Amino acid sequence: MAALRRVARGGLAGVTGAAVGALAQFLLVVVVTRAYPVEVAGAFFTSIALALMVAGVAKLDAGNGLVFFIARAETYGYHGVSGYVRAALVPVAVVATATGLLLWPVLGVLALVPPAIAVADVLLAACRGFGSMRPTVLLDGVLLPLSQLALVAAAALAGLSGASLPLAWALPYLPVVALAALALRGRAPRTPYLPGTARDLWRHTAPRSAAGAIQAVFQRLDIVIVAALGGPVQAAVYTAATRFKVVGQLAGQGLAQAAQPRLVKALADGDLSRVRELYQVTTMWLVLATWPIWLGYAVLAPWLLRVFGPGYASAVPVALVLAATMMAATGCGMVDVVLTAAGHTTASLLNLTAAVTCTLALDLALIPSHGALGAAIGWAGGVLVKNALPLWQLHHRYGLRPFGRHSLAALRPRTWAAA
Repeated sequence: MAALRRVARGGLAGVTGAAVGALAQFLLVVVVTRAYPVEVAGAFFTSIALALMVAGVAKLDAGNGLVFFIARAETYGYHGVSGYVRAALVPVAVVATATGLLLWPVLGVLALVPPAIAVADVLLAACRGFGSMRPTVLLDGVLLPLSQLALVAAAALAGLSGASLPLAWALPYLPVVALAALALRGRAPRTPYLPGTARDLWRHTAPRSAAGAIQAVFQRLDIVIVAALGGPVQAAVYTAATRFKVVGQLAGQGLAQAAQPRLVKALADGDLSRVRELYQVTTMWLVLATWPIWLGYAVLAPWLLRVFGPGYASAVPVALVLAATMMAATGCGMVDVVLTAAGHTTASLLNLTAAVTCTLALDLALIPSHGALGAAIGWAGGVLVKNALPLWQLHHRYGLRPFGRHSLAALRPRTWAAA
């Protein structure tokens, strides 16, 4: 129960940060779509999607690998743990910086984003490995999106051209990196480097590096493909209609970040009953937190989409596809997190590859004729594949299900009070 309470506290903090971040991102889209022509908005959304996709690849998923090793190191007093941090941070910083330099002609000022995102991700992941969610919530969940909203809104109110938007959006990443480094410095003990640390870290992380790259592509590819095949107007409509999906993604990310270290430790101890409890309770929390949002969005979409302007009302079918898909996905729980916590990183990589392949096939077939709706259907197909495959694998290997007798614990007031 103590572990569950810690996950509840961390998960609630993560979801709170996700709510703030989701609202800030939603308002940012409203500001851009209201202040600038649809063509300018579409070009801006496409450029930041491309920058985030590149940053996701450059991270090499080293953060999740670091959480895995730091959480396991708790059992022997974190001996040699600072070596894992260096082994993760240095290659990521080099790859992300090189990628940013190569993409400067394409992205311009947004080429600064991949190195900043990648380094901050490793630093914040290390803090989570030590059991602290606060830096992730405050910096990545609150400070970053609110700062981006403030600067983009300031640019719009000042009447600056659309060319100023990328710089306004990118600048907040720099203080986030500095503050993340300070947060880790106060938590990570200085320990001697153990031979083989880097080899162990990257042997475990290598399949996840490829999977993380595919995941980054999967999250942003739809906007880029819509812009390429349907033009910036369709890209703007699609971005506006699907902006609510960040609510489910961030809420799931908040819970996953809190639960991952406990899942790793429980699986390392062979405590399958504790894994089952964590999986089922967090699934119910995710459903309780997000399903009312998706149902409300499906019902109110014709009115909510008018917030973005008169040119976005045609995206109601996209909103309905989004709501139904996210309800199905959250009902599966944190399947990929559990799968990778169990060490099945290669299986996760294959699952993501199948999901991206499905999305690409549907996008290429449907976007030319159906525009934003075709992209939504393609994204939905990939999401369902991405969740269904690990769901079956967890049930086949461990007998785990997203719902069961532990689901009721999520409904007890004392569980939420413990948060």
